[in-house]
Amino acid sequence: MITVVIPTIGRRSLHRLLAALGTGLETIVVDDRPRFCPALRVPGHVRVLRTGGRGPAAARNAGWRAAGTPWIAFLDDDVLPPPGWMDALVTDLRGLGADVAGSQGRLEVRLPAGRRPTDAERNTAALTRAGWATADMAYRRAALAAVGGFDERFPRAYREDADLALRLMKAGHRLVKGRRVTEHPVRDDGFWASVRAQRGNADDALMRRVHGPRWRAAVGGVPGRLPRHAVTSTLGLASCLLLLLHGVRPPEGVARGPGGLMGLAAAAGWLAMTAEFAWARLAPGPRTPGEILRMAVTSVFIPPVACAHRLRGELRARR
Repeated sequence: MITVVIPTIGRRSLHRLLAALGTGLETIVVDDRPRFCPALRVPGHVRVLRTGGRGPAAARNAGWRAAGTPWIAFLDDDVLPPPGWMDALVTDLRGLGADVAGSQGRLEVRLPAGRRPTDAERNTAALTRAGWATADMAYRRAALAAVGGFDERFPRAYREDADLALRLMKAGHRLVKGRRVTEHPVRDDGFWASVRAQRGNADDALMRRVHGPRWRAAVGGVPGRLPRHAVTSTLGLASCLLLLLHGVRPPEGVARGPGGLMGLAAAAGWLAMTAEFAWARLAPGPRTPGEILRMAVTSVFIPPVACAHRLRGELRARR
């Protein structure tokens, strides 16, 4: 009745996940690492496919197309289903109407006790409010086939699940939330993780191109900060150009002409907007020295990086 499909990039958590699942369901692991990586070591009942690093959308497509069961349950390789998850999954799917194409599990993120969560931890916790996240999402195989599965133009684990959900709902299917619960770990991917995450702005451009300007509201999302990032980046660039061209008159330090004054005004605006962004990320957190440093530094880089990725995405979507 159900096949579990797990795309993986070789995280150590995969072995813990497979142990938690046991042998009660057909399980397909899709190894999306480059072809030269050694074979994964998995239990004997687990089937392994290889996609060579084409991204999670392509990996999930390979998995569900290789399965022969009516339902496909997708799990990420870093989640941990608790005891009884399999029975809860079967209960969630039993008796669903023919118009229901998918059932979402409820994600649980355990934040550290005794202190306020960091920016990275809050970002992970936001998954508990995400609509139709494939960290734990079961779909009818027939519904996946009807819409062509995941759109492989989404190259990373970002927006490909929301895109599929919107296409299924536009095709007349319903998606429901089940009662099963899956634990998602809090993960800190390093100092620059928030800057690297801005690559997702390119995928937002594709979402807008495919689903229109109201796509975010359709999946229950909240407005992003890209417009403010664009203003911040424009002020920063303008201040650099104006001050470079007009300079400051030594030794009094008075700006040389209206161009220099405009450069100083743009720099003040950039500083104010950057400080507001850094404080918005820092205020809810623990405000430790390490967190203060990370928020101060990354808040400088995030706006221009976000805008650059969005521009790249818009150009790619037009092609």
